[in-house]
Amino acid sequence: MRKLATLQQVSEIVPIEGATTIELAKSRGWQYVVKKGEFAVSDAGVYFEIDSFLPMHARYEFLRKSSYRNNDFMGEGFRVKTMRFMGNLSQGLFLPLTAFEDVDLTDFNEGDDVTELLGVRKWEVPEEVTSGGTQIGSKPHGIPTTDEIRVQSATDLIDALKNSDGGYVITTKMDGTSCTIYHKDGHVGVCGRNYEYKDDETCAMWVFVHERQMAEKLRALGKNIAIQGEFCAPGIQKNRLRLNAPELFVFDIFNLDSMEYMHVSEMKEIAQHLGLTLADIEEEGDLFDYDLDALLERARGKYPGGKHKEGIVIRSRNIPTGRTHRISFKVINNDFLLKEEE
Repeated sequence: MRKLATLQQVSEIVPIEGATTIELAKSRGWQYVVKKGEFAVSDAGVYFEIDSFLPMHARYEFLRKSSYRNNDFMGEGFRVKTMRFMGNLSQGLFLPLTAFEDVDLTDFNEGDDVTELLGVRKWEVPEEVTSGGTQIGSKPHGIPTTDEIRVQSATDLIDALKNSDGGYVITTKMDGTSCTIYHKDGHVGVCGRNYEYKDDETCAMWVFVHERQMAEKLRALGKNIAIQGEFCAPGIQKNRLRLNAPELFVFDIFNLDSMEYMHVSEMKEIAQHLGLTLADIEEEGDLFDYDLDALLERARGKYPGGKHKEGIVIRSRNIPTGRTHRISFKVINNDFLLKEEE
């Protein structure tokens, strides 16, 4: 479960030029606007990540004008999102411990997850059309969930990749919906992020599989694999890629026999053999030499159609020595976050 709400300590206070009532505070990899003088370095508080959906409570009422939401799927609450104040990005919400006098936080330490305790949920709204279908069960056991952690929540991964021998790959984060097409001992299935879907015409991802003859190609290939990518099409999200027809942008292939991700070179070969499109590989190398600020700048840019791209995903090319899994994380384009409701 994603840590949407955590206990954190302020690591830095930065003045905002010309501001008399607000200033910037930082903790871990995040920065956010707070009331001037409300916090000092080392002060503790509760940090809510972007896309946290806060329950109805008096302590959040000051957010009503900018953040109150009410819909049939999520109900009532307050959505935390990226905002800009006097030219400065505010990424999340930080509140002092005094705002939580009704909650027992005495046994919690810096970095602890209080998401469930505070009733916080991830803001999610069902897509408008086509990617879904009839759910027939949870995604089969063993197929990983395609949900990278945001770099600001795991800045230690930057140093881990710098000090690893795994090499790195930077791909464009395509703006669509998660899709996995798998083949296991002759059976072909299609999944979204969490569920498997029935093979019928109500599921656009299955329609895509049949149009591309993917089932036949996978059985002929004979490998037990899960192809993971972003399914993009008109009607999904806001179609920022300006596509006229559905497309699957592959970013990973998972070996269901060895239970390991394939090396980039093997992924490229299989994708080419199956006639699938890879997510754009923006950069690939042996020595990773980015810090957080450089990554946030690196994530900026636009899709070919002119809309802000969602960001980038960074992965080690293989499992570095001394680790049991690849290193991977995402960096969201701040311009995308600010324009997401356009």
